Amino acid sequence: MLINLHTHLEGRVRPTTAAELAARAGTPAPPRGWQEAIRLDAPGDLTAYLAKVSSTYPFFGSADALARITREAVEDAAADGQDYLELRFGPATHVRDRFGLDDVVAAALDGLHDGVRATGMPAGLVVAALRVHDAELNAAVARAAARRAGDGVLGFDLAGDELRYPDLTAYAEAFALARAAGLGITCHAAEAGPAHAAQDAVRLLGATRIGHGAHIADAPDVMRWAADHGIVVEVCPTSNWYTGATPALHHHPAPRFLAAGIPLVLGDDNPAQTGSPLSAEAEILTGALGFTTADRAALDATSVAAAFMDDSVRHDLRARLAAV
Repeated sequence: MLINLHTHLEGRVRPTTAAELAARAGTPAPPRGWQEAIRLDAPGDLTAYLAKVSSTYPFFGSADALARITREAVEDAAADGQDYLELRFGPATHVRDRFGLDDVVAAALDGLHDGVRATGMPAGLVVAALRVHDAELNAAVARAAARRAGDGVLGFDLAGDELRYPDLTAYAEAFALARAAGLGITCHAAEAGPAHAAQDAVRLLGATRIGHGAHIADAPDVMRWAADHGIVVEVCPTSNWYTGATPALHHHPAPRFLAAGIPLVLGDDNPAQTGSPLSAEAEILTGALGFTTADRAALDATSVAAAFMDDSVRHDLRARLAAV
């Protein structure tokens, strides 16, 4: 089963769509085309990685374009063989004149619902606050997410450059608002920052899932804490290689997390940048990282349990797992 619990809308823009939207806006094409402009050339660091992702931001500035990008993201995930998708995005970066936060979230939901109807694959949105934004704006993002809780918005996240903005206290109000609305809570942490950043995300923001968390492996005490508390780590091996969180795919800490008893789920993060969709990430688990059939089955079961999905979707996926 392919359950995608960590992927970004901004990292799923089709190059052909980018080219079409750019032409409509009168934006000159990059010298080597949009695929090269969007795709990463080689592993680097998180700051360079995020700069590449941000190359798609100009395409999100209208309701029609945002709905189209979201619909296509769902369609592409289904074409990859995925069974469920949680699609996260940072709406505050896409606000324009007469296109406010509520409008941005509504456009993404329109595209999401269209994609779900077209493919039959269940999916939902995880709205992300961004580290670069101030507390007031992130609280507004949380309120916008809360207004659509139960209508396709399933969770709340914190994303952005962890090296430049490590302190989590400024985001506490936004996450309190999200929790009060019943949204699931995840947080990018210990991706570029130290292991204890994952603990901060749980204690300060109420996270039950940690995005990436690669540096948890650097601290045995934090490894034990994560296992003891059932903190779910969303692993994205290729992305972690490209951001420099791990020096090579075969050095990714997922096997060490597994051996320590830390519950794991899988994501493809930004496949337009890395060229590695979830199906390829699953192959990395069983190939480069040595996951057995039993290990994959455990990951699938954890994914269904930890997802922010509706109970009806959870029931259906559990039934499918039981039938395997």
